[in-house]
Amino acid sequence: MSDNREAELLDAVPGGLYIAGEWRDAEDGATFAVHDPSTGQAVKDVASATVADAVAALDAACEAGPAWAATPPRERAEILRRTFDLLQERKEDVALLMTVEMGKPLAEARGEVAYGGEFLRWFSEETPRIQGRYGTNPEGTGRMIVTQHPVGPCFLITPWNFPLAMATRKIAPALAAGCTVVVKPAGLTPLTTLFLVQLFEEAGLPAGVVNVVTTTNTGPVSEAIIGDPRLRKVSFTGSTSVGQKLLQQAAGGVLRTSMELGGNAPFVVFEDADLDRAVDGAIAAKFRNIGQACTAANRFIVHRSVADEFARRVTERVDAFRVGRGTEDGVTIGPLIDDRAVQKTGELVQDAVDRGATLRTGGSAIDRPGSFYAATVLSDVAAGSDLLREEIFGPVLAIVPFDDEDDAVRLANDTEYGLVSYVFTQDLARGQRMMERIETGMMGLNVGVVSNAAAPFGGWKMSGLGREGGAEGIHEYLQTKYTLTPDPFA
Repeated sequence: MSDNREAELLDAVPGGLYIAGEWRDAEDGATFAVHDPSTGQAVKDVASATVADAVAALDAACEAGPAWAATPPRERAEILRRTFDLLQERKEDVALLMTVEMGKPLAEARGEVAYGGEFLRWFSEETPRIQGRYGTNPEGTGRMIVTQHPVGPCFLITPWNFPLAMATRKIAPALAAGCTVVVKPAGLTPLTTLFLVQLFEEAGLPAGVVNVVTTTNTGPVSEAIIGDPRLRKVSFTGSTSVGQKLLQQAAGGVLRTSMELGGNAPFVVFEDADLDRAVDGAIAAKFRNIGQACTAANRFIVHRSVADEFARRVTERVDAFRVGRGTEDGVTIGPLIDDRAVQKTGELVQDAVDRGATLRTGGSAIDRPGSFYAATVLSDVAAGSDLLREEIFGPVLAIVPFDDEDDAVRLANDTEYGLVSYVFTQDLARGQRMMERIETGMMGLNVGVVSNAAAPFGGWKMSGLGREGGAEGIHEYLQTKYTLTPDPFA
């Protein structure tokens, strides 16, 4: 990948705030640098919004709201579809941009472009299918009419680990429902969202429907928007601790909320599992995105009779990984997002080893520029180890043995989180029991990747509220009205 192409692409990405259809500097002219985690070097400066800028963005969303809500569904759908088509035309640019600012290997970035684009296509198809109902009331004295309406201006807060998909997963259903939005991308990876806005603009999206504020002044900016009585919805993807604070803030305005929060996914391998398939699933569930995904398998709960063989096979696969900058050919593991992530990963691994876990491979930071940590496999991880309780968010595969089905269920559910689980067994009845017994909002049964734009994404317990994607996703941005009319035949 040529340095010239990267430089040209970075130059083509606007560095300003996008408010009311215009690119502008922050009110006080402040900026912050975006870094390439594979080198640690700054690649571009972008505007750092003030509270006044945040209010201006919400002003624009509120002003554009009535006209956008009144836009025929088919027209809204066509704009989403045109944006999808433009994204396919520019997919190589978007993939490269994500690799530069986030670090994931280019092949995975291309996969995210495909996945993120599907939200634009899926919700373009859902837009004209927003439905209500009409019927006679039980008493026969009138007619009940149920209609769906956009909730109003929305504040969408996206994370750094999937810069495109988390933006399209929120923006697309909001626009499909007839809502206008203010988007605050993560300060670590804002460039992909800024590029995406250009595609929306080229597709004909009216000014003010999507507004983007990049900032390092996160707390005051978010509080100003959430505290404004005109806002009607907050959608957030990120840590549970931040989600709890946002829920507290949203309570004051009784705002609709969607919260996609932390995870601690169990990956259960029974004694009858197809081990080849289980190992393939483990590699996908753990090391996609360098382990930096809320859906990443965190705890590998493996039947004692196959635990050693499973550990041997995954270690062999991990030892074959190639670490490097994501733009290099053949790289399978890129950098973590920053040095703090490297430090946290190292602390979790050291705690497990100190408690008696066997280190089979990896287990240390890599001495090279950037924020790299070696892909790691640990076996016989002891109960009480920090990495069994905390979301690892790094390339660490931790194996815990179990003895019977009840033990596996107990271990899988022994967490405050409940986002996703993975189960590998060839026993159909056992698979059905796991569907009912494991406390997660999603499950992969003999598969290691579950995300799909046509499916409802979300968790139970401390992993969040609401669903993104699927037929359910658009309803997060709609509110219901019931109207009673007299019997027209009376």
